[in-house]
Amino acid sequence: MKKKSAWMMLAPGLLILLVCLAIPLCKVLIPTITAGSYPFSQYVEFLQDEYYQKIFLRTIRIAVITTVICMIGGIPTAYFISRCPKKWRGLLLAASIFPMMTNSVIRSFAWINILGSNGIINNFLKFAHIIERPMKLLYTDFSIIIGSVYLFLPLMIVTVTGVMENIDDDMMEAAQSLGADRLSAFMKVIFPMSLPGIIVGGTLVFTGTLTAYTTPQLLGGNSNMVLATLIYQRAMSVGDWNGASVVALVMIVVTLLVIKGLNAFAAKLDKRGA
Repeated sequence: MKKKSAWMMLAPGLLILLVCLAIPLCKVLIPTITAGSYPFSQYVEFLQDEYYQKIFLRTIRIAVITTVICMIGGIPTAYFISRCPKKWRGLLLAASIFPMMTNSVIRSFAWINILGSNGIINNFLKFAHIIERPMKLLYTDFSIIIGSVYLFLPLMIVTVTGVMENIDDDMMEAAQSLGADRLSAFMKVIFPMSLPGIIVGGTLVFTGTLTAYTTPQLLGGNSNMVLATLIYQRAMSVGDWNGASVVALVMIVVTLLVIKGLNAFAAKLDKRGA
């Protein structure tokens, strides 16, 4: 009866996923497999094309760098928030989430004003006589990474904070009482115990950056295309829906591989911590 009740509770959600996700996805992706002179020929052509290779590698590089930066900035911040008194914890979490309450288009335009040739950074550097001509900060990979970090860092902070809140302070005190300094105690005790949240946060940041369209389009421009903007170009500008579907499936496969790799890496680190 328990198994039957569990399946009955899962049935509505599974039905929605089947009708709204699985079936439409299969209808879009199956033609890409059968089209061409032989099965998967479009995927082979995609992977062999130098132009698509550059876009693919650029997207992966931006997603990885963004994820690493969010981890470096988010984990210490999450630990600090999790150890604050409860009355301050909620306020700090609200401040962390606040940027997400603004539309991504508005946030991207704000970065255009900051990174542009006549933006805040270039005007300050010229005023300080550090540079004579404006630096090219906008419409580069750098601007996409900056915008992506600003966009997804709150996800990392909130996810990791939720896990670290449940770790007792006595764990750190016990490690320090055995001779470990604060950094060693954090890396050997808190970090391994926080891995579930770090993996979830890293996955959210990576997949979000990999599939983001607005930020790369506004901050990267047409000269720094990523997979998401390539999908839009193939589908809406060229009318090549099969080509857009090929790119979409490549993104899905990459996401699944990254999730599997992060889980394997977490399991390996967890053994070391144990």
